[in-house]
Amino acid sequence: MDRRRFVRSSVRAAAGGWVLSQTACGPDGARGEDPAGGSGDGPDPSPGGSATGASLPALDRIGLQLYTVRSLMAESVDRTLELVAGVGYREVEFAGLFDRTAAQVRATLDRVGLTAPATHHGIDVFRDGFDEAVEVAATLGHDYLILPSLPRVALASVDGARRMADEMNTIGERCGAAGLRFGFHNHADDLQAVDGEIPLRIFLEGTEPELVTFEVDLFWLVQGGGDPLEYIETYPGRFELCHVKDRTAGGDMVDVGDGVIDFPAIFAQAGRAGLRHYFVEHDTPGDAAASIEASFNHLAGLSV
Repeated sequence: MDRRRFVRSSVRAAAGGWVLSQTACGPDGARGEDPAGGSGDGPDPSPGGSATGASLPALDRIGLQLYTVRSLMAESVDRTLELVAGVGYREVEFAGLFDRTAAQVRATLDRVGLTAPATHHGIDVFRDGFDEAVEVAATLGHDYLILPSLPRVALASVDGARRMADEMNTIGERCGAAGLRFGFHNHADDLQAVDGEIPLRIFLEGTEPELVTFEVDLFWLVQGGGDPLEYIETYPGRFELCHVKDRTAGGDMVDVGDGVIDFPAIFAQAGRAGLRHYFVEHDTPGDAAASIEASFNHLAGLSV
């Protein structure tokens, strides 16, 4: 039995029936990540053909967005992080600390061998709670503070989107001064045209690369009608992080490898995209523990 299988088996045994009895709760309304959103009939999510067999970058730091296991985190942050590390993940991205202090969470991360390069914060945190967010980031070792969604007004008009791009630049300046990198995470709504323009393109073109990066959510990009390879070609170097989540031809969210998004073709362009971090995510997994393991195994196989 190799080390990865041994660790994974040991963690599952230690967790016992607690993990096996858990299922993910419904979607968090604050994030608005409903996999039924969008048209469901976007473009072929495997543009450019399959890159199977191509020389791929080794995904030696596969990460997990912990929103995927939020129901488990609500039960026990420590046991969930043990589970995540046991599966083989080496990085995590936070979406809340579940009433634990940053120091407590950092101790667990260190114990199980995980790092946390990124976290999500709502716009209110960037506007009114920035100093505290910086302190937490220092404790947990974050490099990135990510804005995961926007107020509706930012997507209601071209002027609103341009004002949001300006605010992103301002937030990016503040993050840079604090030794952090600011990024924006897209949803399908960000690709819906307003007055003939696509808000996501307004954000990409209206922000300074040295101030703002992007965490491309591949499911939501495709769900909104976008072509990942075209965005990488048009905006090289702008996507330092990504959410790796899969989509059926009909628009349903599934575990990585169970859908039709051509991840090898996308990851073959990692250098052009600027990708540094790959976070698996599933917004509504039926069995969160099984989901993160299936997705990890698929991605680990791509790097062989």
